[in-house]
Amino acid sequence: MQQQVYELLSIGAHPDDVEVGTGGVLIDAGKRGYKCGVVILTQGEMGTGGTPEVRAREVRDAAEILGVDIVKTFDWGDTKLADSYEKRQALAAIIRKTRPRIILAPYPHIGHGRRQSHPDHVAAGVIAVNAAHLASLKKADIPGEPHLVERIFHYFLPPGVLPNFVVDITPHFETWIASLKAHQSQFLNPEKSKDYIESITAMARSFGQQVRCKYGQGFHAVEPIVVKDIMTLAECWSGE
Repeated sequence: MQQQVYELLSIGAHPDDVEVGTGGVLIDAGKRGYKCGVVILTQGEMGTGGTPEVRAREVRDAAEILGVDIVKTFDWGDTKLADSYEKRQALAAIIRKTRPRIILAPYPHIGHGRRQSHPDHVAAGVIAVNAAHLASLKKADIPGEPHLVERIFHYFLPPGVLPNFVVDITPHFETWIASLKAHQSQFLNPEKSKDYIESITAMARSFGQQVRCKYGQGFHAVEPIVVKDIMTLAECWSGE
């Protein structure tokens, strides 16, 4: 892979994860002039619908809609994803080459209940956090110059974990839905009884209601977010 710098890198366990959890944000960031890339850790071969080949095509179609680059798709085993030093090295090498300021990754701790965490999502979050740390170490046995990611924000929040910031994706809602529909084998599959698009839309409405916008995507920042001007925190409330 040639050197290519990205401001934002979104990491997902499965071929449709970054669209579901971060798609609206990727569209918004691209519209603001930021270069965005995605990394997918498995080929989604265990999904009810589609084959690895079909899902790879859907990823390409969705990426074109989102306006992002597919940086890398690994084959680390759908439902078998687990952290290892070798996986950290592989992802850290990509982080060094792409040099993102921000990484978006699934929440790295297990949840339980009716909306329990998918083990692959948790593993993806753990791998991302560990790889970002490894990428910053001067003596790490990986190619490229050390790079320190400024922030890692988590999506796919489990029960009991609330977002501590929400991105308004209302202006990009239709484009975001189009990117989801590009994954026809998952979200437009007549063999599936559940209306996944409606469920994902409902979650976006829920996040949006929390910050007085129509549609949002929520994230958890483990570390506090620095604010230069406290009045900027009131901007999104003005005129509502």
